[in-house]
Amino acid sequence: MNDISATSVAHKKIVISGYYGFNNLGDEAVLYSMLRTLRRVMPDLAVTVLSNDPPVTARDYGVRAVDRWDVREVARALRDADLLVSGGGSLLQDVTGPKSLLYYLGVIWLARLLRRPVVYYAQGIGPVNSGAGRRLVGLTTRGVRAVTVRDEESLRDLRAMGVRQPVEVTADPVLGLQPGDVDLTVGAKILSCYGVTPGTGVVGVSVRPLPGPAAWEMELARACDRLARAGRTVVFVPMHSPADLVVSREVAAAMREPHVIISEKLNVPQMISLVGNLDLLVGVRLHALIFAAVCGVPPVGIVYDPKVERFLRRIELPPAGRPEEIEGDALAALARSYLANRGQVQAKMTRRVAELRCAAERTAEIVREILTPAPGAGC
Repeated sequence: MNDISATSVAHKKIVISGYYGFNNLGDEAVLYSMLRTLRRVMPDLAVTVLSNDPPVTARDYGVRAVDRWDVREVARALRDADLLVSGGGSLLQDVTGPKSLLYYLGVIWLARLLRRPVVYYAQGIGPVNSGAGRRLVGLTTRGVRAVTVRDEESLRDLRAMGVRQPVEVTADPVLGLQPGDVDLTVGAKILSCYGVTPGTGVVGVSVRPLPGPAAWEMELARACDRLARAGRTVVFVPMHSPADLVVSREVAAAMREPHVIISEKLNVPQMISLVGNLDLLVGVRLHALIFAAVCGVPPVGIVYDPKVERFLRRIELPPAGRPEEIEGDALAALARSYLANRGQVQAKMTRRVAELRCAAERTAEIVREILTPAPGAGC
């Protein structure tokens, strides 16, 4: 893989739209990774982020941030920009309700109204279940300057919605992180504060609230107990505060063996570093699984959403099953198998992640190509 060469784009400005400022480390990691890659490509790029919490976003990322709900502020930022970047993450979906989909499509239409080009930045498309939603996504996407998606299934979804223009499959922005971006000493210190020594069979567990019966939580607790009895240290790592912390405590309360819950709120670099100090991660959250893969930690993924299975397929690892299919003994057996064959799993996964890192970097190159007349260097 070739390094991305930096190109001066002085006075070029972009606006980034996504689910930022909501204390969700997965989405914050998307922004963190996008900015690191874009700044490697274009050091002088000026960035404005649409955020639910502008002061915190501006402080944490060194960007200008405006209130995503203030239409006048959003319009002013777009009018002053050269490009709208929509993404990454799973923005164009209606599983969480129609309002989310309409919001992100509305921002895109506002940019188009102001004659600003739009780029989909490694979007994870869908699920979009309503007929009206699918028609709107198709219609809106057909007016987008450049469309990149993070997996083949997202491409197929767009084709099924009537999108016929070129669409490039790249990779989730977090996969663009490079080994030098992660300082493992940070996570090691955090674990030590909780009495956990890295490298001693530490199994991380990342959960999130899910609708429906909570039987999967009891099965996960059962698996964690089996791992703990086998000498593993079980550590719960909440990605979204406070919701994931609540579920972590529910699962932990059903355990009989000792365990650890990381109760403090971590930022993106701290959480990635912590995950990098694990020996295995059992996760429901997509970006917890991606953090693990980036750091060479084998991930055992529970498929609460198609995006989890799509990611696991890209790194050529099998899913553990859907939440309603989880059985504690089988999950523990899969985890033990990964631990016993950790070197082989790591080697295979690391090879795929290196390929996906190149694909993730390609998304930033596309932004550069639109903002500057010179073509970007490929991987």
